[in-house]
Amino acid sequence: MELKKVNAGNIRAIGYDDKRRVLVVEQSSGTFEYSNVTPEIWRRLSTSGSMQSYFRDNIDDEFMKRRVK
Repeated sequence: MELKKVNAGNIRAIGYDDKRRVLVVEQSSGTFEYSNVTPEIWRRLSTSGSMQSYFRDNIDDEFMKRRVK
C-alpha cells in the first residue's frame, strides 16, 4: 500500500487497504495500523479539512490499533 504524504499536526502520511479494511497512519511517534476501518471513514479522513481533529475524534480511540514501525 502506498502512503499519501500529508501535513496535519503530528500525522505525516496515511494509507488505506480496502480489501483488508486497514488504515495506516504514520505519525511523528510511529506508524500504526487501525483494523476494521470502513471505506466511509477513510474517505472522510482523507478529505477532511482538519485531518488531525477528525483522526483524534473519530479514529484513534475508536478502532483497534497496532504499531508497525
